[in-house]
Amino acid sequence: MAEQTKDVTPVRGLDLNRYMGRWYEIACFPSQFQPKNGANTRATYTLNPDGTVKVLNETWTDGKRGYIEGTACKADPSSDEAKLKVRFYVPPFLPIFPITGDYWVLYVGDDYQHAVVGQPSRKYLWILSRTPIMDDEIYNFLQEKAKEHGYDVSKLKRTLQSESIPEADEAPNDKGFWWIKSLFGK
Repeated sequence: MAEQTKDVTPVRGLDLNRYMGRWYEIACFPSQFQPKNGANTRATYTLNPDGTVKVLNETWTDGKRGYIEGTACKADPSSDEAKLKVRFYVPPFLPIFPITGDYWVLYVGDDYQHAVVGQPSRKYLWILSRTPIMDDEIYNFLQEKAKEHGYDVSKLKRTLQSESIPEADEAPNDKGFWWIKSLFGK
């Protein structure tokens, strides 16, 4: 069990340009916003000219691609802490309601190949990699980094990743219905 009295402290001096690109979800705390049987989950970040970040989260369920797009920005533009606010509009097929959350980069490797992302309440945690498959030694190291921030890593669920993941235009879309299904625990 993690020690809840420790502070959750984000990385300082995150190079947003190096952080951009595709990240594969290696493990996460399960949440109502992701399908229980989602696989090949990934996020792609693109830096916009105004300094905000375009976010594209994708997952595959039963061979269909579910996705949601959002925007992230620094929580405090004057700080060098890697505290971002991310905003999605839901449901994805009829974006009406804004959902905003904390996205704190808690650890990023010197080579920007692995990262641990969470938020201050410790309700959400992600272990991310630039590649869909991660060596167990690196995974264990990243779990230790999460523990250092007070996360109970026993709640982590490994995400099924394939060596070859279809590109978005090669997969049928579920048209955003994954979001509704996820509300019902599917």
